[in-house]
Amino acid sequence: MQTSASDTTFRPLAGPEELGLFQQLSYVLDHELQDDLATGRRIPAWMWVALRDGRVLARIAWWAVKSGEAPQSLDFFDVDDSLPAAERHEIGLRLLETATANVVPAGAERPEYGRFMPGNWREDPAAREVVETRLNIMAASGASPLVERLRLEWRPGTPLPAASTRLSFRPATDREELVSLMTLVVEGSLDEHTREELLTMTPRESAELMYEEEFESFKTPREWWRIAELKDGGEPVGFVIPARNSYNPIIAYIGVLPAHRGHGYIDDILSEGTRILAEQDVPRIRAATDLPNIPMANAFARAGYVVFERAINMVWK
Repeated sequence: MQTSASDTTFRPLAGPEELGLFQQLSYVLDHELQDDLATGRRIPAWMWVALRDGRVLARIAWWAVKSGEAPQSLDFFDVDDSLPAAERHEIGLRLLETATANVVPAGAERPEYGRFMPGNWREDPAAREVVETRLNIMAASGASPLVERLRLEWRPGTPLPAASTRLSFRPATDREELVSLMTLVVEGSLDEHTREELLTMTPRESAELMYEEEFESFKTPREWWRIAELKDGGEPVGFVIPARNSYNPIIAYIGVLPAHRGHGYIDDILSEGTRILAEQDVPRIRAATDLPNIPMANAFARAGYVVFERAINMVWK
């Protein structure tokens, strides 16, 4: 579908061959687009542009975990920042609403919007204007902020903590064991996405959804997934899921059971997950945590992770 407003045209890409057109504007995830198209995580029909005389004034794109699934995340939204502020807002909002009406089925929940930005974006006036321009357009369409997150990275050469003297680690026995432990961790979680899910589902349902939508998609060995136990055959105290997603080695999930919180076990468990990935000679390890989750952010800092970006998520309710 193609629509026009005066001298501006709003349309999806005609095919992968128009990727260069889409990349007239830039964003930190541009390097992933070609492979996403090749693997079906994106399709041209989900990638829209606002055009004037061959110049891209704004662009938008959705993403899915794997080929054949419905779009699950709105992760590209850019406007030409050289345009006057009022024109940026008008064109961006028109593109957002036009593309959404064609990509998201009528009556379906709109996928969450996520934006990566520099770690110091609030202190840098130029970066702040870029971020706030996009967030203000999303707000004008009815979106509201859900959470701001720290994006963290462990880099080779960073010292690895010594192995835990308090805990022993073993691979997860099976799906049921891990989901049962996740169910306990979900209750009282400081993760905003989890807290949002618990408004409409039980902790068990939330844990099963996370396992099915994320963990099952990992191709890396499940022997990496570790259950942490008290020494000498004691009970489980937590777990960590080191893995590799479609882009990076990651600490996908980490948790301490409520009965064992307050003893600093998170440091032992995070160190174990980091060591498992570091032993694979990886170029980096990525992780993320909500900005309000100060205990987890502090644990990452103690383990040598540094903040390289932040992210903001917005939702339509």
